[in-house]
Amino acid sequence: MTSSSRLRRLAATVVGTGFAASTLVAGATPPPPPQQGTGITVANIDATVSPCDNFFQYASGNWLKNNPIPAAETRWGAFNELADRNNATLRAILNESAKNAAKAPKGSNAQKVGDYYAAAMDTVAIEAAGTKYLKPYLDRIASIKTLAEMQKFMADPKAHAGNAWFGAGVGQDDKISTQYAVFVNQGGLSLPDRDYYLKDDARSKGIRAAYETYLVNTFKLLGDSEATAKANAATVLRIETRLAKASKGRVELRDPYANYNKMPVSKVAADYPNINFPLMLKDSGLGAAKEVIIGQPAFLTEVNTMWKEEPIADQKTYMRWHLVSSSVPALPKAFGDESFKFAQVLTGAKKQQPRWKRMLQSTDRALGEAFGQLYVDKAFSPAAKQRAKDMIENLRVAYAERIQATDWMSAATKAQAIKKLNAFTVKIGYPDKWKDYSKLNVNRESYLQNMMAANEWANQYQLAHFGKSVDRNEWGMTPPTVNAYYNPSMNEIVFPAGILQSPFYDPKADDAVNYGGIGAVIGHEMTHGFDDQGRQYDADGNLKDWWTKEDAEKFNTKAAVVGKQFSKFSPLDSVYVNGDLTMGENLADLGGLTIAHQAFMKTPQYKAGKTIDGFTPDQRFFLAYAQIWRTNARPEFLRQQVQVDPHSPAQFRTNGPLMNMPEFHAAFGCKDGSKMVAPAADRAKVW
Repeated sequence: MTSSSRLRRLAATVVGTGFAASTLVAGATPPPPPQQGTGITVANIDATVSPCDNFFQYASGNWLKNNPIPAAETRWGAFNELADRNNATLRAILNESAKNAAKAPKGSNAQKVGDYYAAAMDTVAIEAAGTKYLKPYLDRIASIKTLAEMQKFMADPKAHAGNAWFGAGVGQDDKISTQYAVFVNQGGLSLPDRDYYLKDDARSKGIRAAYETYLVNTFKLLGDSEATAKANAATVLRIETRLAKASKGRVELRDPYANYNKMPVSKVAADYPNINFPLMLKDSGLGAAKEVIIGQPAFLTEVNTMWKEEPIADQKTYMRWHLVSSSVPALPKAFGDESFKFAQVLTGAKKQQPRWKRMLQSTDRALGEAFGQLYVDKAFSPAAKQRAKDMIENLRVAYAERIQATDWMSAATKAQAIKKLNAFTVKIGYPDKWKDYSKLNVNRESYLQNMMAANEWANQYQLAHFGKSVDRNEWGMTPPTVNAYYNPSMNEIVFPAGILQSPFYDPKADDAVNYGGIGAVIGHEMTHGFDDQGRQYDADGNLKDWWTKEDAEKFNTKAAVVGKQFSKFSPLDSVYVNGDLTMGENLADLGGLTIAHQAFMKTPQYKAGKTIDGFTPDQRFFLAYAQIWRTNARPEFLRQQVQVDPHSPAQFRTNGPLMNMPEFHAAFGCKDGSKMVAPAADRAKVW
């Protein structure tokens, strides 16, 4: 069984492109010419663009011109630059670990991290092995002859079925956050979204054609003849299309109540007899479970029907594909080449990432907290952690002030909102208690064996939570991650060590830079607790309505203004942001920036009002915010992002919130009628 996550993230996959330059808007105060700044890269500023016309382009226009996307990347921005600096540190750690693993105590984190990375980088051994280490798993699928045998296979937590059919696992019960529950959710697709299977536009057809080619060529690498490979490819595409038709869309999946369908095991067994959930629970060590939470009942009904209707041979072909496609990184280069050819069509990447970088990411996924311990020892200071704590508390105070000052919330709802705000758990840098990898065996013989062992360990680690008290010390990201998240069931905001660096946080910079950078990140994650999804969870992390009906209606009206604004943004011709899909992230950006500015106003720097390099404290605050979102992105990636990502492209994460902020308008002298000033009647304001 595999888990599903409900984390709300800042996300390092945000992307965007700049608009065309234009002249200053009449009435705006001309900004000073670029100079050498402290904490802000003044050279990035394009002073030929008016800040009141396009602040994204103004703040980072020169950077956008001078930083084309590297061939191996699909987008390039501040997140990527920081991740690259992190990667240099991480690569040095891994190389040292691999070199010294033989000397490390057997079973130690150092031995496991070193041997895992060394085996992953040993391409000579991988080529020589071919599909040798995959064969036992392929043989097991090939041996299935009946529905009962297929049920037994899918019930085995060590089956390695990839993402076949559906996702299942153990996590917090949305309505009883002190307990773990068993979840089952839709899944089974290889393409990024169900719509890739269903749309008939030219791009969707082209992607499906490229996917079918990828399928055919991979089956041929497994030894199938041309004719058999084509037949198998058609089978996989047909089965996945059938699953796609039964799947809910991404906007529908944002409704937590619709995804919460708790049923007794007896009803699950009766409703989906062909899947045999009692057997799956028993073999996964979950035999004591009395209930299962079904995310999308109609989808599971279709899977139940398919397991009866689809020929066993076709089901085996589908599962064979998911096993192989999930194993590609540990197979000979020819498999990876076919995977990348398809990725090029999806994302526009010109060159594959170097192997060391891909295997670094694999090591982080497999041994994240073992690897993370080595990272924080080298790259994270206690001082950075303390200053982040101080800023978080300052923002918490500012948020409370904004809640109390709202003119649309009742006293009762305000009291509950303050209660939830005060109950936020804050995690910074790295876990207080690290995961124990003692039961995970890693050696240098086979990267594929190590990858399978890591998957089994992670699966068992998660399943073992059932029946225990909820562990509120766990983390959903590893320490080097350049990202942050809010988890509604834990009511926690989490900031890994990886993001607590420049340009988000700079200990040498003034408060304007840090509040516009990491302050806005902190405010973003806090606001996820009060966005259209997060607001439905109470202070204890339970899915529970704590709003008065009137206040909920007012919130929805205000949120709709944000949705309408963003639905008008177009990163490419005929491509528009989906304001419903991106609602939570857009609300978090607007709220986060608003709260960060409120907190910044309490600092001595703001009160003194002195300029640095010709910029006022307010101007520096907004410049710092805009420069963390500087990003170039390939058109193919933008199209994919708009279709599947709940985050808007970077230029709209910059300009969208600022269009609604009078503080920004005042800072740069932007007048009504400017592009960066939303009309008063359409201006969004929640907090």
